[in-house]
Amino acid sequence: MNDNSIVLPNNYSEIKNASEKISFSMPSDLQTGSFLRTLVATKKDGHFLELGTGTGLSLAWMIEGMSKNANLISIDNSAEYQNIAKKYFQEPNVRFVCEDAEKWILNYTQEKFDLIFADAWPGKYVVLEETLNLLNPGGIYLIDDMLPQRNWPKHHDKNVETLIQDLEKRKDIQLTKMCWSTGLILITKI
Repeated sequence: MNDNSIVLPNNYSEIKNASEKISFSMPSDLQTGSFLRTLVATKKDGHFLELGTGTGLSLAWMIEGMSKNANLISIDNSAEYQNIAKKYFQEPNVRFVCEDAEKWILNYTQEKFDLIFADAWPGKYVVLEETLNLLNPGGIYLIDDMLPQRNWPKHHDKNVETLIQDLEKRKDIQLTKMCWSTGLILITKI
C-alpha cells in the first residue's frame, strides 16, 4: 500500500498554479488534504471551520468531502490569497471571511462546529481554548505542520512543543499524534 496515487480534488491543479504565480509558499500536503477530505465526509450534514484559507488548496479537499447539506466557513487575513479560492469556489454552502482569525474566534457566538481545521497561527498557538470551545462534543479538530517545516520561523519548534504539551494535559479531548504527512494531531472533543 502507498499513497502516491492520491486523486486530486476538482480545480486543485489550477489553484496550485495560481498559488505559484503569487509565490504562495504555504500549501497543505497532499496526504493531509486527502485525510481532511475523508474526515469531512464523516460529518454528513456538518458545520465546518477552516482557519487559514490561503489560496484554497486545503479548501478544495474539504469541499470535495462535504455533502450538499453541510456548510463551511473559511477564514484568512489575506484578501490576495483568499481571492484565488473565491475564484474557484462559489458554492452557496461555503462562506469566506477575510479578517484576523483571532479576532473572529473571540467574537463568534453562533453554531458550534463539527470539524475545525487549524492551518494558521490562530487556533493553534493563540486562542486555543476559545477555538476548542467552538467545537461540538464528538467534533474533530485537526492541526498540521507539527513536524519541522522549511518555512518555520526561527525557534518555532518551541511553539510546537508548548502546543503539544498543552494539548496532552487536557482532560476534555482524545488526541492522536501522527508522524505522517507534515505531522498531524487529530483531536476529538469528549
